[in-house]
Amino acid sequence: MYLNTLKDQSVHLDGWIHPDFLEVERVLRRQLRSYPGGGAVCIYHRGECVVDLWGGYRDGEGTLWQRDTMAPSFSTTKGVAATLLHIFADRGLIDYNTPVAEYWPEFARAGKAKITVRHVLSHQSGLYHIRQMIDSVDRLLDWNHMIEAIEQTRPVHPPGKRTGYHGLTFGFLVGEIIQRVTGKRFSKLVQSEIARPLKMDGMFIGAPARAIPRAATLLWPDVTRRLARSSVAGRLEVGASRLSELMRKFGLDSDLESIFDALAPRGVSDFDFGSPATLRSAIPAANGLFTARSLAKMYALLVNGGEFDGVRLLSKKAVEKATTLQKRTGKLSVIPFDMRWRLGYHGVATTRGFPPRAFGHFGFGGSGAWGDPQRELAVALIVNSGLGSPFGDLRTARISGAALACCNARLDPVKLAQRAGELVST
Repeated sequence: MYLNTLKDQSVHLDGWIHPDFLEVERVLRRQLRSYPGGGAVCIYHRGECVVDLWGGYRDGEGTLWQRDTMAPSFSTTKGVAATLLHIFADRGLIDYNTPVAEYWPEFARAGKAKITVRHVLSHQSGLYHIRQMIDSVDRLLDWNHMIEAIEQTRPVHPPGKRTGYHGLTFGFLVGEIIQRVTGKRFSKLVQSEIARPLKMDGMFIGAPARAIPRAATLLWPDVTRRLARSSVAGRLEVGASRLSELMRKFGLDSDLESIFDALAPRGVSDFDFGSPATLRSAIPAANGLFTARSLAKMYALLVNGGEFDGVRLLSKKAVEKATTLQKRTGKLSVIPFDMRWRLGYHGVATTRGFPPRAFGHFGFGGSGAWGDPQRELAVALIVNSGLGSPFGDLRTARISGAALACCNARLDPVKLAQRAGELVST
């Protein structure tokens, strides 16, 4: 009785929402008017789904976004991969402080014997430099090649001495550890350990052919295409290297060139992350295919201590370990600001502040999902129109800010008392 069906002729928007969260609907409506493509938002509060909205267009031909439409969600995928690893850590198959080579012996090559699982999850293993590991971005589609490349690669710094965002290698590192301890394929484990137990309607990392027709088409504005061209990227890389050198001469510690090492393997400007071939492959740092509903449900479980709707995937102690802020050491590479890393999740920035206990993962192009155990709040946004920044854009931050403000108002004791009085009077 608290839900409203939305109909608006000026923009395609459908779904339902609790009246306490109407600001989220207003923000999403503005975004659908201002950006190409479409998207979906889902929010859980205290185990209750309070927002489930979708709208806009799933492709450039004006096909309406449907309830079951999924979107490729780039680095939002890392939060799912990390959650899967935590499930097996909770079962005693993985220890965060154990060297990766204990589970994956070949990993010890090239000076990596002391890198621990914790180093990997907190982006401190020194293995972010994918541009030096592979000769073409197409290698991302070949799991075995990526694992062999990682095995042969020497880290750029000793483990734990620096934090550098592993933009594309993170998923293969986490995924191979999981595969070694289980003997099962990563993509199948996402289904058997997370998606099916929680009865999700769309969570794939390495999607089956039957799921591909539900995928929204990635739409790229002209500015993104221009920035992605190899010649432009090359000039930016040279410029970043020279600027870093100049800054170091003035005593400023900078590592701008690491951005290209981590995020721009050769040929990336021509690589289609939304193609059927890419979506059928497992790139666990970058090519998850999700509904917002599924992402929000996963984080609703995490903020509820590992249990949702009678299904427990993690113990409360395991969730606490996984979401505890990790110690940052040394300088920052790739991303030049503190991401407040947990074990595979980062801190959360919204337009209404930084909830201190919140954790999650945002993705390139605007998607993101996160949870806040203090408020028992879980938020997810998926979109199909990317922007020209490796750090996404402000859409998730704005949706998150609206969700945070609505949640805070909902929990305000004065407003709760007022609402109770209104109910009594009626």
